[in-house]
Amino acid sequence: MSDTSAATQTPQRDDSAEVTPYDMIGGEAAVRALTDRFYDLMDLEPRFAELRAMHPEDMAGARDNLFWFLSGWLGGPQLFVERKGHPMLRRRHMPFSIGEKERDQWVQCMVQAMEEEGIDEAIRTRLAVSFFQTADFMRNREG
Repeated sequence: MSDTSAATQTPQRDDSAEVTPYDMIGGEAAVRALTDRFYDLMDLEPRFAELRAMHPEDMAGARDNLFWFLSGWLGGPQLFVERKGHPMLRRRHMPFSIGEKERDQWVQCMVQAMEEEGIDEAIRTRLAVSFFQTADFMRNREG
């Protein structure tokens, strides 16, 4: 599977609507808050310990990268592409051992962050499916 697979595409939306998922969740401030809550939960919740262990002690760079990526992935400004080029998600994640447990922790952490940030249930459900597909695409080992 190439780095241009469906896993790196924006979540599907109704083409008759002009509003993107980025807009639906509240734009830049909401994406930043979601990203920050995601990383805060990773630090706070013991159930995300393996996920946290994959990150450096100072996660400021990871926070920025995810915020930039999510902005574009959700249909907003292509901040990641402007700063770093194509996301190449799978290639960028190859140095990390990612199996089902790490995938599931990432998705659970993001779902909890979306819930706590008050993202509408309908968009949260849709995004959770897309997040799972993308996280599953990052797996590079069995189990």
